[in-house]
Amino acid sequence: MDLAGQDEGQEPLVDRPIAVSAAFEGSAEIGEARDLAGEFLGSVQAVHGLPVSQRAMGMVQLVVSELVTNARKYAPGPCLLTLEIIDGAVQVDVWDSSTTLPSVRGADPDRVGQHGLEIVLAVSQSFAVHREPVGKRITATVVLADDPGGAAAGRQVM
Repeated sequence: MDLAGQDEGQEPLVDRPIAVSAAFEGSAEIGEARDLAGEFLGSVQAVHGLPVSQRAMGMVQLVVSELVTNARKYAPGPCLLTLEIIDGAVQVDVWDSSTTLPSVRGADPDRVGQHGLEIVLAVSQSFAVHREPVGKRITATVVLADDPGGAAAGRQVM
């Protein structure tokens, strides 16, 4: 896993995006992608003071896991994961080198597995697929503070 944080360049701290990126090359690194998402959202809350619900924490890790798993399973070479905070949500971008666009399969109660994209669509505020000069980029957005009970990750409700 190669990390590229937000500490590069000469932008003032106030105007810098809250983001993290990492490249993943092996299927064993899918757990590292989930961990990166959890650590990133913990930092968003602890360092930047933005509320992150427990639900959002779990949903972002789930989306990251599903998208990185698909990229590693179906595309040759590495994939690139980028997480960025935009307007109270985390935008999850996964780039891979495959030109084949994902598609949701029809409902089949007997089908075992291959429900990842359906899950991502169900838990995301928005979802998009963009063709790139090489490969494609899948973007899903999850709201940070959407827990119906209002509980924030890492904080106890009193």
